[in-house]
Amino acid sequence: MTGNDFSAELRDLNSTLESVTTVLDLDALRREQTELEAAAAAPNLWDDTTHAQQVTSRLSAVQSELNRVENLRRRLDDAEVLWELANAEEDTSAVAEANRELADLRKSIDELEVRTLLSGEYDAREALVSIRSGAGGADSSDFAEQLMRMYLRWAERHGYPTEVYDVSYAEEAGIKSATFAVKAPYAYGTLSVEQGTHRVVRISKYDNQGRRQTAFAAVEVVPVVEQTDDIDIPDDEIRVDVYRSSGPGGQGVNTTDSAVRITHLETGIVVSCQNERSQLQNRATAMAVLKAKLLARRRNEEQAKIDELRGSVAASWGEQMRSYVQHPYQMVKDLRTGWESANVMAVYDGEIDGLIEAGIRWRKQQQNLKVAQN
Repeated sequence: MTGNDFSAELRDLNSTLESVTTVLDLDALRREQTELEAAAAAPNLWDDTTHAQQVTSRLSAVQSELNRVENLRRRLDDAEVLWELANAEEDTSAVAEANRELADLRKSIDELEVRTLLSGEYDAREALVSIRSGAGGADSSDFAEQLMRMYLRWAERHGYPTEVYDVSYAEEAGIKSATFAVKAPYAYGTLSVEQGTHRVVRISKYDNQGRRQTAFAAVEVVPVVEQTDDIDIPDDEIRVDVYRSSGPGGQGVNTTDSAVRITHLETGIVVSCQNERSQLQNRATAMAVLKAKLLARRRNEEQAKIDELRGSVAASWGEQMRSYVQHPYQMVKDLRTGWESANVMAVYDGEIDGLIEAGIRWRKQQQNLKVAQN
């Protein structure tokens, strides 16, 4: 890269970062940080544990956002100095280092820019992800488990805490369904673009004749419910069943009926939790998951009514929003955005940032088109 190219790229990155920080409104974030720090310093903060956790969690998120922007600004300044010194001293290794840093900065600033597109009502919340196998027999169950691992690995790569609430194992292989939480700010806004039907095409491991098999799995993403959400579930609207927790192959996790399954009678929604040894803890977690699903259902119904009044068709992810082809060629392709990769194994290992970012940008474009049409 020439000096002019480097300078032009640096100016472009500075301009992008300025635009991003305008949207983020750093002054408002700093004011919120001051208020949260005062709340966190209150001597009676931990009298209400739930409120205290909300305050400290939000404070950590705000500090992280501010530090992220300030760090990017500092790195841009340092990159310019490094480039000037490298060229003045004709140091080829330093020039290469400056070019690598510029590429890393482009990636980091692009990621931050995508964050500014997450402005939905619930986008800033943590996420509850549910995966269930579909058509395709054992291959579908195996694929569902592979998708679960993919998202957990993605969260691990980013340092996001996760908690698996429930796993229902299939008889032959894989899982029938699973529910887990991704406990990070904006996890819902980020992962919500993954909702839909996923399809895999591969040589079946479970076919004696080694034939190609197509299988499906569904991914559902809902925001975690907060105390401010008005979700009231009377006892006569649910049925609670308890059963013994178990792992793959029927191996007992414990010897008490601690697992809890809750059925919402009106909607037919069923949730379960078996990750804790306490029945009370499992019930509390299952209720939280049920409330999250009911909140998402209410939101979808409200959006459907709005779309009907506007005279437009409700936006839908549709079926087969993404294909994972492993035979006769290797290709992961998102059918909405056109994003694709020939490295299927890397995607399965959690390298899905490109897919997610493309999905977020695509969704924003669709929203803008919808507004323009109305």
